[in-house]
Amino acid sequence: MTANPQVRTRRTGLRGAVCALVVTGTVLTGCGSDDPDAGTNGVGKLPAAQIQTKTKAAAESADTVRLSGTVVTSGRTYKLDMQLKADGGTGSVTAEGATFKLLRIGKQLFLKADAGFWSHEDGEGDDKGSDTAAADKLDGKFVKVPQGDPSYKKFSGFTDKDVLLSSLLTLHGDLATDGHHEQSGTRTIRITGGDGAGGTLDVSLEGKPYPLRLERAGGAGTLTFSGWGKPFELTAPAKDETVDYGKQLPAS
Repeated sequence: MTANPQVRTRRTGLRGAVCALVVTGTVLTGCGSDDPDAGTNGVGKLPAAQIQTKTKAAAESADTVRLSGTVVTSGRTYKLDMQLKADGGTGSVTAEGATFKLLRIGKQLFLKADAGFWSHEDGEGDDKGSDTAAADKLDGKFVKVPQGDPSYKKFSGFTDKDVLLSSLLTLHGDLATDGHHEQSGTRTIRITGGDGAGGTLDVSLEGKPYPLRLERAGGAGTLTFSGWGKPFELTAPAKDETVDYGKQLPAS
C-alpha cells in the first residue's frame, strides 16, 4: 500500500514544527537527531578544560546554591546540607555522630546543637560539672560564635559559598570528558581528572552549565548541587533563642 503523499507531507511539517520549539534550556527528544548535544547549551562539545572553566564561571555568577553530601577532610567525614549565598548561609552539618546547625548572616555566625554536642564526657570533678552546666545552658540555642574563637574560621567555611566552591570544583590531573549522563532528570556531560582518580564532575547540559554532582578525588566525598539561583532568606534568630557565650566557646 502506498502512503498518501499529502499525509506524509503534513506529518513531516508537523514534526519540523515541534522540533523548532527547542529553546535555550529546554530539551525535546525524538526529533530525528542522533546528536546527544542537540537542544543543549552546547558545552558537551567542548574540551574538558573549557567545560571546567565555564562551569566554574556559572557557579560563581549564581546568587545561591544548595549543597548536600559528604566531605572527607583531615580524616573526618562531614555530612553537609547547606544553602549558600554571597552574604551567608544556613543548614546542617553532621560529624562523628553529632549534628549541628549553622547560620551565618554577614560576619555573624551562629551554631545550634543539643547538650550532647557541648558535653565533655571525659571531664572530671568540678570541670565536669561546669561542662554539664554549660551544655545545659547552650542546649537547643543559637550560640553566637566569637570571631576570635578557633571554631569561627572552621565553621564559617561551611557557610561561605565562594570558599566552598573554589575549593571543591577543582579536578586533579589531566582533564577529559567521560560521556553524557543524567543527574536528577537533567542531562549532563561528565568531566574527569586523572582518569577519574582526580575526581569527576557532572555539568548541566540544560540552561547554564552549572555543576550538578561531584565525586572528589581519593574518595574524599560526593556532593550534589541544586537550587542554583533560587532565592532564600537568612533570618537572624530571636533573642530568646540566642546565647552570646562571650569571647570563646567551650571546647567540643
